[in-house]
Amino acid sequence: MYFGRRLFLIYMLVAFFQPQLPVFAESLPMELSAEAAIVMEASTGKVLYEKNADQRENPASTTKMTTLLLALENGNLNDTVTASAAAAATEGSSIHLAEGDQIKMRELLQAMMLASGNDATVAVADYMASSVPAFADKMNAFVRSIGAQNTHFANSSGLTLPDHYTTARDLAKIAAYGYRNAVFRRIVGTKEKEIRWQRPADKKFVFENTNELLGTYRGANGMKTGYTQAAGECLVASAERDGVNLIAVVLHAGDGQRFVEAAKLLDFGFAQVRMEKAYSRSELVREVRVHDGEMYKITVRPAKDIYYPVTKGDASRYAVRFEVPRYVEAPVKAGDAVGNLAILCDGKVVDRIPMVADAAIGRGFSLLSFFAKIYDGIFDGLQAA
Repeated sequence: MYFGRRLFLIYMLVAFFQPQLPVFAESLPMELSAEAAIVMEASTGKVLYEKNADQRENPASTTKMTTLLLALENGNLNDTVTASAAAAATEGSSIHLAEGDQIKMRELLQAMMLASGNDATVAVADYMASSVPAFADKMNAFVRSIGAQNTHFANSSGLTLPDHYTTARDLAKIAAYGYRNAVFRRIVGTKEKEIRWQRPADKKFVFENTNELLGTYRGANGMKTGYTQAAGECLVASAERDGVNLIAVVLHAGDGQRFVEAAKLLDFGFAQVRMEKAYSRSELVREVRVHDGEMYKITVRPAKDIYYPVTKGDASRYAVRFEVPRYVEAPVKAGDAVGNLAILCDGKVVDRIPMVADAAIGRGFSLLSFFAKIYDGIFDGLQAA
């Protein structure tokens, strides 16, 4: 492990002073010890490199990404969680929960991802679904719903069980889904934090993230390490550079190799993708009628210019679709969101940019606004008929 850590630090030092690889390199410039690996552009799911990406592997603590996502989407960060005896007795890595401890959900989830606490995952499962098996059922339904079809979870922690498995591709899909959630990104990108308990009131620990890429690899912003004897060294890594967001997964890597190999995968990915400007805000202007307003219409446009993550000139795969209402009710403030601009890749929505109002329109009367409201009322009535 010591040699592996030195190798990783040497690679980071050399990479810092080397120029960027040329765009559109043709092959991965190294052999991987990992049994399975993948690097993916996060917004589109475009795979840039893969090795045995559909081979079933033990996920170890990379499982905790799904536990976090379920808690964020179905729980309340302000809730207080009481640790059960089962949580306190959980084997493996720990945040030091004792039976009866009380801790805010937001603190529990942050500690879970920083220290990879198995006890924390059981506390989450107990709170969200009354038991780990019931929570695992929810995990499986969730990952299937986002397209991770070759994954089955038997627990919330990643401890080894015969029916607990995933693939590099599925973990990349789960990570890419999580990447769209700002709270998820903040939690997995935190390098160090003091975690405080509600009860005992004086209980607190400072936990440091086990992901060594954070703070050493330029642009690194997540996500989760994993290790068991059965799984070997695992890592799901994410990074952002110049608007390009990548996910790299290595499973069952050689001793001390997971950070080096994830960094190489990310380097390779960044050499393949560039953000290409597709439209300026002024090219995507729309007008929306205003009911009961001082003026009868308002101009809206995207909140920012539109860029596509392009590999090897594949900009033609992208398109935009306006998701703007026919009308809004006054008042409208400048900068208010009025619908969205959907970004599509191969016909699938990969992002949505808010369409925002150029100016304010107060509530009031204008003849055109009055007639627009009558027209839209008739139209809505015909649509409902």
